[in-house]
Amino acid sequence: MSFPEFFSRVPEVTLFDPLAALLGASSDGHIRYRYEDAVRLAGHSCPTVAGTYVLASRMLRRLYPDGPAQRGSLRVEFRRGEAEGTVGVQAAVFGLLTGAAGPGGFKGLGGMHGRCGRLGFAVADVPGDVRLNRDDTGACCTASLDLSPVPGDPALARLLGGILAGEAGAELRTEFAARWQARVERLLLEYFDHPDVVRFSD
Repeated sequence: MSFPEFFSRVPEVTLFDPLAALLGASSDGHIRYRYEDAVRLAGHSCPTVAGTYVLASRMLRRLYPDGPAQRGSLRVEFRRGEAEGTVGVQAAVFGLLTGAAGPGGFKGLGGMHGRCGRLGFAVADVPGDVRLNRDDTGACCTASLDLSPVPGDPALARLLGGILAGEAGAELRTEFAARWQARVERLLLEYFDHPDVVRFSD
């Protein structure tokens, strides 16, 4: 599988996962996640997947300023329901990075390292899109994602319409894909730390 070149230049997220260390998946428990891991999970690269990767990365950085976040020790709460808009896609990316899972997640070993029941939806008191909660300190971080500072290409609607109608050849499909990923690239490389893309509520 050949990913766009810019994927390799997106900031990585390093986390410490004690379960990975315990079970020998990582000798020191540290795991590096890349944007392409989120793409593999979602099966595609789009502004929602990219924006959620940025959102989760920056929230983890804010919540753990002195070191890597501890995967598996975070609860993730969304203000909206799982079936609303793109919440389900966002939850999948947050689950990848934090280890948080719904009822079907890993139940744990001897009462430790459980991942199930750590994803919450339609939580009314979340003053933003999503809230992360640390088990060890009780600290939390709430933020919202705003993709409007990185507008889409106005030609995309016309190109996609032609593709969906079966009227586009290979050249137009290639043009559409390049224009689509151009916005993703700008978001991930130029706007990763932009204050208006991720807005913190705390």
